[in-house]
Amino acid sequence: MNHMSRTSFSGFTHAAQQAQQWVKELAADLRWSEPSACRLLRSVLHVMRDWLPPAETADFSAQLPVLIRGIYFEGWDPSAPEHERKKRDFVLSVRNSFGYDDDVDFDVAISGVFKLLDRHISHGEITQMRNSMKKSLRELWPAD
Repeated sequence: MNHMSRTSFSGFTHAAQQAQQWVKELAADLRWSEPSACRLLRSVLHVMRDWLPPAETADFSAQLPVLIRGIYFEGWDPSAPEHERKKRDFVLSVRNSFGYDDDVDFDVAISGVFKLLDRHISHGEITQMRNSMKKSLRELWPAD
């Protein structure tokens, strides 16, 4: 195996470990299974991506682990029309993407994802993202 192959495989392994760590943290925080936590993370990231301005979407994505960034951009259509920016609409979009489940408090679940992001993304980027959201939605983010 040449040097380039080892480096590429090592980088891929590290990317997979980072993504798995994020999912494990979210699952532990919410006391959910890892597959459900992964599905929730994907749902919240997709709704965030679709609601943020394209420039903010790109800035935010630069701080995501490589595999999480791939999930974030999966299926993205930057020309899609903008959505309402109300908390209720954001929560409904996440719920529709995740799949309706009577046992899930989506406000708590979304807040869990925001707390995960708050731990891993720079404070400056989190502040920019929060400021681009309606006040009611910002309430789901952890306090500064």
